[in-house]
Amino acid sequence: QVQLVESGGGLVQAGGSLSLSCSASGLIFSRYAMGWFRQATGKERECVAAINRSGSGTYYPDSVKGRFTISRDNAKSTVYLQMNSLKPEDTGVYYCAGSESGFLNGYFTRTADYGSWGQGTQVTVSS
Repeated sequence: QVQLVESGGGLVQAGGSLSLSCSASGLIFSRYAMGWFRQATGKERECVAAINRSGSGTYYPDSVKGRFTISRDNAKSTVYLQMNSLKPEDTGVYYCAGSESGFLNGYFTRTADYGSWGQGTQVTVSS
């Protein structure tokens, strides 16, 4: 059974940084494209970063580009999200997601593309 466990959320002041980790088990990690999503209260879940199976390709929406960095360590079955220059609008529950993919270089940005999800970790950015 695939299991994704996020860690590293918390409370931070605007302008600060947080680093999230997602540890995966029950899967061959290198076969999965991975993504980080966030969901603010009353809003839809949105992709804030995605990475392909090898780590050579990444995606960021304009709202976080230049501030967030996604990376992965296939040997450790872990995907990371480094968040810098945080803003109050970055507040939300952050979810790690995995999609088993036959495409080495592809990544996914829609929630419907992901079949495995973590339980989420809260990130709160105070102004």
